[in-house]
Amino acid sequence: MKENKYDQEAFFSQYSRMTRSVEGLKGAGEWHEFRKLLPAFDGKRVLDLGCGFGWHCGYAVEQGASAVTGIDLSRNMLEEAARRNPSPYITYECVAVEEYAYPAEAFDIVLSSLALHYVSSFAAVCEQVYRTLVPGGHFVFSVEHPVFTAYGNQDWFYDEQGNKLHWPVDRYFTEGKRTAVFLGEEVTKYHNTLTTYLNELVKAGFRITGVVEPQPDPALLDRMPGMRDELRRPMMLLVSAVKPPSVAGG
Repeated sequence: MKENKYDQEAFFSQYSRMTRSVEGLKGAGEWHEFRKLLPAFDGKRVLDLGCGFGWHCGYAVEQGASAVTGIDLSRNMLEEAARRNPSPYITYECVAVEEYAYPAEAFDIVLSSLALHYVSSFAAVCEQVYRTLVPGGHFVFSVEHPVFTAYGNQDWFYDEQGNKLHWPVDRYFTEGKRTAVFLGEEVTKYHNTLTTYLNELVKAGFRITGVVEPQPDPALLDRMPGMRDELRRPMMLLVSAVKPPSVAGG
């Protein structure tokens, strides 16, 4: 996640106009399913990896979290987070997911929304999150679905009239770096198979409690351009896991 397009003004300006940037969680097509995976926040300490505009941080506080730490590599993101989701219970820190300290057993809940496919080693993230959670703590995250990331360019195949024919899936079992085009810019992402996402959690010691390949929120299907095409292939993967309560120490 060390590549930081979001502090480039032109890119950030386009990102800021996206529906999920303007409307927050209600403008995110997966939120109706992601919310169902979240545990109770009342009195909990929360860490948000790649917090962006801080929408999930704000939601955690609204639901009763006692303290929330949101980290992001982009200063532009954090400035907007502090403006849009300010709270004395939220601390925003400018640091990469890979470089955060992950203090031992410091959090009850770790969240991440559409950030971990920018990190080269998902296994390392699992190990660090496991370390920083208390026994019984929850890890809930979303990433771009492996079907979405496999080919690399993240665009449809079109016919001569410009109609969307199908979504390309290739090099699925070849994990690693991909170059995609997002908001008109080339960005680096990392492809992992579904097997890797689930098995690395298990290897780290987690117990998986939920896996969802969300269809778009029906309320957004006719309100957002292109949203009905999201019914043709999975774009996101949502996973929830727990650090077993019988384990003492990270």
